[in-house]
Amino acid sequence: MSFRDRLTEPLPTPRDLARIMREGGFRGSTANAHRIPVQRDGLPAAAADRISWTWVGHSTYVVRIGGVTVLTDPVWSAKIPGVPRRITPPGVAWQELPRLDAVVISHNHYDHLDTPTVRRLPKDTPILVGAGLGRWFRNRGFSSVRELDWWESAEVAGLRFDFVPAHHWSRRGLFDTCRSLWGGWVITAPDGTRTYHAGDSGYGPRFAAVGERYPGIDVAMMPIGAYDPRWFMRPVHLDPAEAVRALGDLGARRLAAMHWGTFVLTREPVDEPLELVRKAWAAEGRDPADLWALAVGESRTLPLGPVR
Repeated sequence: MSFRDRLTEPLPTPRDLARIMREGGFRGSTANAHRIPVQRDGLPAAAADRISWTWVGHSTYVVRIGGVTVLTDPVWSAKIPGVPRRITPPGVAWQELPRLDAVVISHNHYDHLDTPTVRRLPKDTPILVGAGLGRWFRNRGFSSVRELDWWESAEVAGLRFDFVPAHHWSRRGLFDTCRSLWGGWVITAPDGTRTYHAGDSGYGPRFAAVGERYPGIDVAMMPIGAYDPRWFMRPVHLDPAEAVRALGDLGARRLAAMHWGTFVLTREPVDEPLELVRKAWAAEGRDPADLWALAVGESRTLPLGPVR
């Protein structure tokens, strides 16, 4: 099985990799790590009439929808392969997590699918993944795994989960490039409340396609970091201005930032994504209250119901 036909840009070539190494490699400085806000206040109480988002770090959010708890791309490890140690702690301690009703995985890169964290999950945890990735979880003893192609959906704990396209790719080892599918998740509550987790993506027309199929996205969890050097990262990672533009394509109201301030993946200063997303937001004339540039561990809560 291969999903190379889903790529929207060619994968990096050996010449590209040689160039980036000549230019100094991928990693940036951690000098400004102290500027990344951390606010570990714990999870909001679950409530039947509320929905909350808590940023744990990187692409990990705890989303509680009417008492149902969903975990996205969980990474609690202090160190992942090929990357320096995390520069901010997880915003929620593992022991503070409630029972999980669903875990969604956007793709199999190490900063989104973390083996030590997955091992800590109960084996009966409902897991939702892209096509081709289910076997990885079943081989590790998970008994409730759903594999979805783009535009397919599954219902878990009364919520609808739709796996949607992204501009990215997948690989975990030397011989599995694009053997599993990458994407984002649209999560819809019975009353129509809709939130979106973008996973990893470059900018492109797939955001507008998602917005057309799933109108009324209220809060979109969007990556804003790991974008420099731009010539290399543009096809697969949004920069902050593109994240704001993609939010408009989705027709979403609020942007909950992620994929920054946790691991040093690329060259930009570690606090730059926060500064640039605020500038891009202001340039678009959007309501400052709708930009959720959360501190690590910070939460936002809204009443359930369609776009407010």
